[in-house]
Amino acid sequence: MSKTPPREGNLEAPTRHPIDWQSADYYDEASLMAELERVYDLCHGCRRCVSLCNAFPTLFDLVDENPTMEVEGVAKEDYWKVVDECYLCDLCFMTKCPYTPPHEWNIDFPHLMLRAKAVHYKKHGAKLRDRALTSTDLMGKVFARPLIAPLVNAVNRTAPARKLLEGAAGVHHEAWLPEFAAKTAIKRLKGQMNRDGQASPAGRTKGKVALFVTCFANHNEPGVAEDIVAVFEHNEIPVRVAQYKSCCGMPKLELGDIESVQKAKDINIPYLASLVDEGFDLVAPVPSCALMFRQEIPLMFPDDPQVQKVREAFFDPFEYLAARHKEGLLKTDFRNELGRIDYHAACHQRVQNIGRKTMEVLKLIPGAQVKIIERCSGHDGTYAVKAEHRAAAVKIARPVASRVKKDKADHFGSDCPMAGHHIENVLGTGQKTEHPISLLRRAYGI
Repeated sequence: MSKTPPREGNLEAPTRHPIDWQSADYYDEASLMAELERVYDLCHGCRRCVSLCNAFPTLFDLVDENPTMEVEGVAKEDYWKVVDECYLCDLCFMTKCPYTPPHEWNIDFPHLMLRAKAVHYKKHGAKLRDRALTSTDLMGKVFARPLIAPLVNAVNRTAPARKLLEGAAGVHHEAWLPEFAAKTAIKRLKGQMNRDGQASPAGRTKGKVALFVTCFANHNEPGVAEDIVAVFEHNEIPVRVAQYKSCCGMPKLELGDIESVQKAKDINIPYLASLVDEGFDLVAPVPSCALMFRQEIPLMFPDDPQVQKVREAFFDPFEYLAARHKEGLLKTDFRNELGRIDYHAACHQRVQNIGRKTMEVLKLIPGAQVKIIERCSGHDGTYAVKAEHRAAAVKIARPVASRVKKDKADHFGSDCPMAGHHIENVLGTGQKTEHPISLLRRAYGI
């Protein structure tokens, strides 16, 4: 029988255990199934996370629609249906679940899903489509080129080509796909590759920044990286654009390909640690990438001093700017008003526990009316583009899009560019998403 959850949940902040991915038991399928059954049973008795994503409704339907109406009546092969719907947003752990560690039930649903994905990947591998979609580094290096990018982008904008892509690869024809840049952020910002200098430190920050451009900003939307550099340098914070070495590893983590995550870590961490040794703080324009260096990689390699060094030096861009404002070091010489802004707080930013720093900074703009939307966009890195998940991704995003439409905001956007584009796609009004750092640059008039 299902256990009835006690009324008492955690009275302490949730804590994370290291990810024991190098142990033999981690990949033991019988052990995994036993843990899935235990956690599914507890989740079934609680149901507080039903509105977050499609993983929990899938689980509860499996329970409710079998004759026993208990987890024990669910076929083990159906456990994977729940795993497939989880895209590791982390919101259940950070915002909903009352039974996370140090509670005795010790539930970390996202990391249990990660373990299941890793077991499945190790045993079965992944579809060619999924390997391609998560190879953001390779895709960017192939397609983000002066002659190739315009051609690929043009093809991806045609309905017949998208229908063919859906039939051949299972990429939904209506889903938003990122365009490739003809000139990468690294090339566009080449003059800032070796910038140095020092501003007054604020809080934990040292006063000079190295920008980890990420796959997305480098290969798809270099303007976001340029806007970060412009805003920081307007505030007299020296910015060095870090050499692009490798993807952070988040797409492969979501696939369960942990060995590829380790390879990315082995490329990025020594280089980023060397920048920290030079006195640089680190920032990234995409929250998922910052989360990798601040949480996931440190939990995978808890005894690696270089990993911990990078973790301590990594900041969200608006977290950095807010720290400077707190000490009176942020410029507020805004030239342009922006009016009403609907700001979507990205899941992977929220779970970093830094507070509403983006909203705090945007509210400094004279006349700005900033409304925050704290709901998942349903995009994930690849979830929303897959044909089998499109309907669920749209359903999850619809309340966010409805808010934007109802508010008739002058601007809307998200710290996660991909989330912003998915909301734009579901909104369907033609209004374009704008990254908050781009809005801040516009307000400065620089």
